[in-house]
Amino acid sequence: MKKTKLSAALLAVVLSVSALAGCGTTAKQTAEAPKQTEKSDVSRSADDPSGFVLLTDAVPDAILEIRYYSTYNFVGDRIDGYEQPTALLTKEAAAALKKVSDDVVAKGYRLKIYDAYRPQKAVDNFVRWAQNIDDVRMKNYFYPNVDKTKLFDEGYIDAKSGHSRGSTVDLTLFDMNTEKELDMGGTFDWFGEESHPDYTGTLTETQLANRNTLRTAMLDNGFKPLDTEWWHFTLKDEPYPDTYFTFPVNESSVK
Repeated sequence: MKKTKLSAALLAVVLSVSALAGCGTTAKQTAEAPKQTEKSDVSRSADDPSGFVLLTDAVPDAILEIRYYSTYNFVGDRIDGYEQPTALLTKEAAAALKKVSDDVVAKGYRLKIYDAYRPQKAVDNFVRWAQNIDDVRMKNYFYPNVDKTKLFDEGYIDAKSGHSRGSTVDLTLFDMNTEKELDMGGTFDWFGEESHPDYTGTLTETQLANRNTLRTAMLDNGFKPLDTEWWHFTLKDEPYPDTYFTFPVNESSVK
């Protein structure tokens, strides 16, 4: 009788160990599954816009002033790749920007968008312009204190841009009460230290507070800033950190 009880006890121990081993394998497989999904998310072709949306579909309150579709920019021409005055973003960045919009609308503001996704051909356009040192048509408006021969060395122009990864946006705040942009103490795309978020210099308390209102709204909803441009923010967890997309800016790219 004691022998039978002992055998039963040993059997119970064996079954328990087997069950624990099985649970450990399942847990490991479950933990690894998100890694496989994450990997497939970032393996996107540069000409594939399927992970993008029209910004105004996701954020209907946003106002668009797409500077690179116009000639009012530091180049002075419409920029390659901007086929319509619209804005595209990755789905993840657009969803986060909708939360930003909801926050600022509650305070009486709307988001005004200058740029979002920027195709690589637009960046190439900037590079060609910067290499042509004789073209200074817009110098007085955007870079009066910067020597054009130093645009690469000082980081104003580069061969790659985070905008081309699709989760970066350039923007300001529009006051619905005054029906004007908030005074940020400097214009979009101004080349100079006055554009740095931490610049104090000649800025008034109101201008500093306005910059901080925008910055706080963006950082509270998953974006990170750039230390040289008060208007520039990138989604922290951008879905395509290694892909520089090439498709043009138009509605048909995402429709």
